Amino acid sequence: MTNDNNIRLLFGQSLRRIRINKNISQEELGYLCGLHRTYISDIERGTRNVSLENIVKLASALNVETKELFEFKH
Repeated sequence: MTNDNNIRLLFGQSLRRIRINKNISQEELGYLCGLHRTYISDIERGTRNVSLENIVKLASALNVETKELFEFKH
């Protein structure tokens, strides 16, 4: 796995962990940040290279600091 794929996978896992801890569905998160549910799913599976603008939208919708999305836990 390349580093690009690894960072996407780690980011997706972090997003999913935070979303689930806040008891928010992918559909609800998509609604809160103006992104489609399938886009959220793609991010969480590590198949999307999410933009900085969308990272900020996701953090805001989850009510977390942007940096928290980059706290990768194993």
